Amino acid sequence: MTKRQLAIITSVVMAFCVGCTGKGNTPENEKTTRRNDIPIDTALRSRLEDFGSKPRPEGKFAFHVYDITADKPVYGVNDSLALPSASCMKLLSGIAGLHLLGCDYHYWTAIFLRGNVASDGTLKGDLAFKAGLDPQLLAPDLGEFAKVVRKKGVKRVGGKVYVDLTINEPVKSEEHWYPWDLTFSKYGLFYKGSDKVAKALKASLRGNGIAVADSQIVFKPTTRDFRCLYVSRRQIGEVIKRMWKNSSNTQATAMLYTIGNKVNPKGNPVTSGVDYLRKFLVEKLALTDSSLVVHDGCGLCTYNRLSPIALTSVLRFGYEDPRIRKMLEQHLAVAGVDGTLAREMTGGLTRGKIKAKTGTLSHPYGISSLAGLCEGANGHVLAFAIMDSEMSVLDARVLQRRLCEALVRPAKDKK
Repeated sequence: MTKRQLAIITSVVMAFCVGCTGKGNTPENEKTTRRNDIPIDTALRSRLEDFGSKPRPEGKFAFHVYDITADKPVYGVNDSLALPSASCMKLLSGIAGLHLLGCDYHYWTAIFLRGNVASDGTLKGDLAFKAGLDPQLLAPDLGEFAKVVRKKGVKRVGGKVYVDLTINEPVKSEEHWYPWDLTFSKYGLFYKGSDKVAKALKASLRGNGIAVADSQIVFKPTTRDFRCLYVSRRQIGEVIKRMWKNSSNTQATAMLYTIGNKVNPKGNPVTSGVDYLRKFLVEKLALTDSSLVVHDGCGLCTYNRLSPIALTSVLRFGYEDPRIRKMLEQHLAVAGVDGTLAREMTGGLTRGKIKAKTGTLSHPYGISSLAGLCEGANGHVLAFAIMDSEMSVLDARVLQRRLCEALVRPAKDKK
């Protein structure tokens, strides 16, 4: 073997050995190294500095922008200041709920039967109606369940009608909600209390030609000897859409109930749900600031306090999960296009480019917030949050528009 051949073989062996050591070459390390090497847009930072330093109306003001692509903060003003969140609280309850329950979670409602149907149409046995926490099922929807029973030939129930509910008490106002904030009539049937569910079920059965007496209704669990006749399912995305795009307080409160029932089926769903959201901030987002306050899942409570950094942290957590990211992209309101942003930021610079959750309370003083996602001029995904309080809502919305314009403005545009 010549010296040249020996040298070639030696270099190949050494290269192989170095490749096998794994130092700095694990996929995670490579990912971290690549991500840490991605620079933020300095032109964007300059625009944000300019935005933050300009004169503005009196009131509390804070914002934060985070570059998700580069995994670095870009800029903020008062970004750790905890302020009333209004409906941006729905980002926390929605993303925490999707993480806990899963993006493929379904609400389901079913009707069961046991026994046999006699030739005269009398059910020699019992019916059972089992309800979860579907927040969009209304009293008229029970007709579908009754029709299935009628198609089985049932004209009269000989035994009992079991009503098996997840919650029996109607939703009540949180102590700091203003009484005009929430129209309880807009809640789904299962959030109006057991008496109204039973009344609606009886009316539906009777309306479809099935005789049942008031005395036959009992509130008991469904047992295994019942056989299922019909199941209605609702995908969690339908609830998230109304929560975020349309800022539905009823759907967000239902999500809190769903979270609470999941983590503690025997406890108070509201208390358990709020406890979970608080733990989510600490355990999943490492936000331990005691000034952050969670009282509900919808944001109606004026005592709720989140910071711009807390909101961008929630968004970043959701974006890192591909399934939740899809929910964010599909169900946040789009500037100038739909939802609560349909009439906001309709100009060519921002229309269709901002996906965000709005938050507005006009009492006891102006509270307005906006948090969401957009693509910067350099193609990076940005998470942002701007919060204003003790300020006119109209003035706050001007500031929100100006921030969003700064986020998406092309680099060559110096305005």
